[in-house]
Amino acid sequence: MAVRLTVNGKKQTVEVESDTPLLWVVRDELGLKGTKFGCGKGLCGACTVHLNGQPVRSCSTPVEMAEGGDVITIEGLTTDGDLHPLQLAWVEHGVPQCGYCQSGQIMSAAHLLQHNESPSREDIVAAVSGNLCRCGTYSRIVAAVESVVESRVGQSSHGEA
Repeated sequence: MAVRLTVNGKKQTVEVESDTPLLWVVRDELGLKGTKFGCGKGLCGACTVHLNGQPVRSCSTPVEMAEGGDVITIEGLTTDGDLHPLQLAWVEHGVPQCGYCQSGQIMSAAHLLQHNESPSREDIVAAVSGNLCRCGTYSRIVAAVESVVESRVGQSSHGEA
């Protein structure tokens, strides 16, 4: 089956079985290795991508669900080679240990920040709670997201006259 979708702003056509998980299309067909395979059942969140603006578990989303859709992967968060503020905060706060879950964590946090300019700590915890981190860096994950929120608040207050 020919599936047409837009991935990170680029129109793509892939020839795969309709029930092929979106994860394998992204990784194997398109060579975008940032999205990880964790559990294969949509439980751990390592494979989180955005499909039509919503976070989805790509390991359990058949590619046919993405037909004609817009997919953003961790690679798609960069702009002209510049890291996304969340990616910079991850580095600044030393979030990753093994790093395996981090692309899914960042994609969940990015969705939150796209829809909530100033989330509370509880909002942040809820947004990333579906993503498992075997290394247990949850406090650093929350701190990194909070730092992005704080920098947004700081930028908006400097812009006011």
